[in-house]
Amino acid sequence: MALSNVVAAPDRRVRSRVPHRLTRREGERIRLLGQLMDKVRPEEVMHQLETWVEAEVKAVIANHNLHSLHLVRTEPRLAEFYACADLIQIDSTPLVAFGRLVGRGTRGKHRSTYLDWREHFWSLADRKGWRVMFIGGAEGVADMAAERLKARHGRVDLAVRSGYFDAAPGSEDNRRLVAEVAQFAPQVLLVGMGMPRQEIWIADHLDALPDCVVLNVGAAFDYEAGVQKAAPRWMGKAGLEWLYRLAVDPRRLFHRYCVEPWHLIGPIMDDLKAALKR
Repeated sequence: MALSNVVAAPDRRVRSRVPHRLTRREGERIRLLGQLMDKVRPEEVMHQLETWVEAEVKAVIANHNLHSLHLVRTEPRLAEFYACADLIQIDSTPLVAFGRLVGRGTRGKHRSTYLDWREHFWSLADRKGWRVMFIGGAEGVADMAAERLKARHGRVDLAVRSGYFDAAPGSEDNRRLVAEVAQFAPQVLLVGMGMPRQEIWIADHLDALPDCVVLNVGAAFDYEAGVQKAAPRWMGKAGLEWLYRLAVDPRRLFHRYCVEPWHLIGPIMDDLKAALKR
């Protein structure tokens, strides 16, 4: 992926949000099921993240999957988050397959999510000595994950905060949390509070955050703490990760995987019709 056109800032003061213009390859940004997303490989995402960290700018890396595509149709606030995202990964093998079917040129290499680039990210953060902050998870989970990560990546300056707080704008919890983030001044901020709560929180507080790269990462630290077991990566590449997760937690995920996709029939038919016309 080509580098963004950014200029390094001399300090880390909070300033107004200015979306970054990426010099994308032709056809790299596509519209699929009514939403914009980028055909980028995990290593390209990490390259762009490193570029932004070194330039000391504020940027947002988001992701789309079938769950988010459903939620964005039912939760208007979610659209605000995607509108301020600088880079939007495709976090779904079925979505990649559908993009290829309708002529958008997506391939398996374009699937990108935390589990695809986690080792690359922590190795990079360790080598560079980055300040990384994570917000999310139940009480104690983030601390457990932090201990494990620090044992393997001792040069990362890592701070964590539970996701159990009053996320309403203007609440005392929020004011305290934003102040903690500003004091720590992370270079990378990982927010893992589940969709759509994490995205709405980022959109609500983006202007108040210090200059850093912000990512929505869902259950990332649940995996790092070992309280959730990640599916084998071959299942992710084969498009079967959803089946693994459904088998592990059917009560919570049945509606997401077996009901929500039916709500996307409208945009699916729109994309199929457009492909036939092309």
